[in-house]
Amino acid sequence: MTPSVFTRLPLALQQAWSPWQPGPLLPGLDAADPAAKPFSLGDKARDKAAVEALAEELDALQNLFYADRRHKLLVVLQGTDTSGKDGTIRAVFGRMSALGVHAVGWRAPHEAERAHDFLWRIHQQVPGAGEITVFNRSHYEDVLVPVVQGQISAEQQRQRFAHINDFERMLSETGTIVLKFLLHIGKDEQRERLQARLDDPAKHWKFSMDDIAARQRWDDYRRAYDQLLAATHTPWAPWTIVPANSKTHRNLMVATLLRGLLQSLDLRYPTGDPSIVHFTVE
Repeated sequence: MTPSVFTRLPLALQQAWSPWQPGPLLPGLDAADPAAKPFSLGDKARDKAAVEALAEELDALQNLFYADRRHKLLVVLQGTDTSGKDGTIRAVFGRMSALGVHAVGWRAPHEAERAHDFLWRIHQQVPGAGEITVFNRSHYEDVLVPVVQGQISAEQQRQRFAHINDFERMLSETGTIVLKFLLHIGKDEQRERLQARLDDPAKHWKFSMDDIAARQRWDDYRRAYDQLLAATHTPWAPWTIVPANSKTHRNLMVATLLRGLLQSLDLRYPTGDPSIVHFTVE
């Protein structure tokens, strides 16, 4: 179920990417090995060097993307606590100009946001022409937390899935490319990362007992993720499951797919004013 915009990707990249989309090969997260490294070049040192090189390329491509102004790009980073959303933003998008790249971190809605439909606050933050917006968490929290905590019914869950699909299709039809990454880590890996936050005083601010409460419902959240992947992996807004036990591989996979997408868009600088061709600044 590959969307048309992604059919422009080089065939080799499509073949590497396709097995990590929800479908017959990955009917649920239990079928996806979080320790896999499908995009690895063979060892950690080479992968790290590749991420550095990709970050440089992405910076140049983002400048061209901003100048071109024919596209908008929304990148969704979703995942459990400690899955590496912040780290992905730093490693993959950190060198891009703030002029055209904007990261949005989503928290629980405040009172004014709860007074509207759940997508109201999301729509206000989607990218404009030439912009790349990265969501750290997203509207998918509204079909995870309320489902696990029993705050919405199964019918309301189905309605929200339909609303999300319609919303993302509208974005796609009005020039926004929607690229969604689920950063997939294992339960043992999460335990180690949470403990690392407790062991390092400089990371205590990142730790919350809410993380432990969510961890205690690991299986419930896994089922909720499986449901949303099955319901919202669409031709216009596909999901990519990113094995993320390795932070380096996580960054490499996201950066590789992002570079391939941007390179496929036939980006070009706009034509300048012909009257300045022979102009000399004195």
